[in-house]
Amino acid sequence: MSKLHKALTIDPTNDKAVWYLGEVHKFNAFLNPDHDEAKIEYDVAFPYFIKAVELSPRNEDYRYSLKICAQHAPEMHKMRNMQGEVGLVDQILARESGASSSSVKGTYDLKCELLGGVILAIGLVAWIIMTKSNVPPPPSSSR
Repeated sequence: MSKLHKALTIDPTNDKAVWYLGEVHKFNAFLNPDHDEAKIEYDVAFPYFIKAVELSPRNEDYRYSLKICAQHAPEMHKMRNMQGEVGLVDQILARESGASSSSVKGTYDLKCELLGGVILAIGLVAWIIMTKSNVPPPPSSSR
């Protein structure tokens, strides 16, 4: 996250860095078993998604992340922790859509979003570890 914040200090209009920060907070919230702490993370993620959409209004990923965070994330978290299953997202989307075909697509989209976020989080952690471990040696002074 510090690298993303640093990227934003260099270029405050970096829509990808803004979106990634929102994703990190969203998935920290989703993985947190404490509902109150998770809500704080969702509240932190939400403005990042708004800013990403403002910076790049046509980006469907940014718009979808904003929608998920605003409409589904807190309720999904609460149900996941009450019953211990991420698959309950299907119930939320089915209840909201009322139609089985659209709920199947919505469920698929949400599962892709969740999987993509997990992959993103793993990638970010791996990238940070790699950048810290692959520090180039200092230049040799040959005389």
